[in-house]
Amino acid sequence: MELKDINYNKSEYVETASGNKVCRQTVLCGSQNIILQGKVIIQAEAIIRGDLANVRCGRYCIISNEAVLRPPYKKFSKGVAFFPLSIGDHVFIGERTLINAAQIGSYVHIGKNCVIGRRCILRDCCVIEDNTVLAPETVVPPFTRYAGSPGFQVGELPECQAELMVDYTRSYYQHFVPSRT
Repeated sequence: MELKDINYNKSEYVETASGNKVCRQTVLCGSQNIILQGKVIIQAEAIIRGDLANVRCGRYCIISNEAVLRPPYKKFSKGVAFFPLSIGDHVFIGERTLINAAQIGSYVHIGKNCVIGRRCILRDCCVIEDNTVLAPETVVPPFTRYAGSPGFQVGELPECQAELMVDYTRSYYQHFVPSRT
């Protein structure tokens, strides 16, 4: 299935030398701690909290409108400690999704309106359906599909999931084009 062009206003986006496209209406807190590997799209009103801990995003990641990426934390008797958030390559994060995970592997598709609880680990090649809530410290195994609130495994994915996500994220990036007006 071929994606249709997704048009954006060129004046609302900054394009970096490595091909990242970041909307000017994005909130990047602690931008010195946010690492984007290249060809990453961050859409309007997304929030990335690099001021709490390092946030590393692999290549060809799509962070949709109003998504929030916040490094995970742990409470101790002396206070709170934040830990880095690591996101692999070819990851799609849907609209209005809150991420508080410790690690998101490569080739992961997270739907819209999801809550990924603190210190969750999403292994490579998994799908989180729309409106799913993952409890804190959930580990999602590779090649599984999760849905529900609280999220639980509802199916398995084919071994070609990595290729499907590579095709999807690359196609999304190629079709994310400035409008011609």
